[in-house]
Amino acid sequence: MCEKKLLNKVAIVTGGAQGIGKSIVEKLASEGANCVIVDVDLQTAQNTAKEVEEKYDVNTLVFNVDVVNYQHVQSCVDETVAKFGKVDILVNNAGITKDNLIIRMTEEEWDKVLDVNLKGCFNFIKAVSKYMIKQKSGRIINISSVVGLMGNPGQANYSASKGGLIALTKTVAKELASRNILVNAVAPGYIKTRMTEQLSEEQKKKLQEYIPLNRLGEPEDVANVVWFLCIEESSYITGQVISVNGGMYM
Repeated sequence: MCEKKLLNKVAIVTGGAQGIGKSIVEKLASEGANCVIVDVDLQTAQNTAKEVEEKYDVNTLVFNVDVVNYQHVQSCVDETVAKFGKVDILVNNAGITKDNLIIRMTEEEWDKVLDVNLKGCFNFIKAVSKYMIKQKSGRIINISSVVGLMGNPGQANYSASKGGLIALTKTVAKELASRNILVNAVAPGYIKTRMTEQLSEEQKKKLQEYIPLNRLGEPEDVANVVWFLCIEESSYITGQVISVNGGMYM
C-alpha cells in the first residue's frame, strides 16, 4: 500500500462543494488530508463533506462564508486552527462569472466578479498567512484560468480577476518564500463542469477544435496538479503558473 503523502495535513478549499473544487477536496482527502470545505452552497458542501469522510476516513469542516467579507474569512480560518491546530494548505478555488461585452458590462457585474475572484483570494491569503508564517511552512494554490493569460471576448471582468490573481500569486510568493511558504497558481482551460455541460454538442465540438489534445479536461486533471503542488516533491516550485489546458494556450 502506498504511503499517503498528505497524511494529517489540513487543507482549506474554497468553492469546494462541487466541480473542480470537489475534485480537489477528494484528491487531497485521498492522500490523508483533513479538509475544510468553504462554499456558498451549504447543503452541497455538507453532502460533499459527508461523502469524503466516509470514503477516505478523514475529518472535515464546512463553512458557508462570504469570501468578500474579511471578518467572515478570518473567523473561518481561526475556527479551522482551533479545531485542527494548524492550516497547511489553502486552495483558492471559489469564483464566479458575469459575462458581458465591455460596452454593455455594468459596474455591478465588474465589481462582483473582481470582489469574489480576486479580493476573496486576498482575504484568505491574508488570513492564513499569519498562521503559516508562525509554522514556517505552508502551500497556497490559487486557481486562475486560461483567460487570465490570453483574454476572452465578453469576459473583461473575469479575465482581469484571473490575470490579477496571477500577479498576486507572484508577489505573495516573493513575500513569503523566506518562511518556506510556497505560492503557485493553476490555470485551467475548458474543463468538464456544470457550466460546460450546458453547452450543445456543436458548441463543444467547436471548442475542441481550439484544443490540440482535442478534448475538454476533467476536474481530476486540475486536482492532480494541485495535489502535486502540495506534496514534498514540489518543494522547489513557487511563484509559478501551471497551465492545464490541453495545449489550448502555450
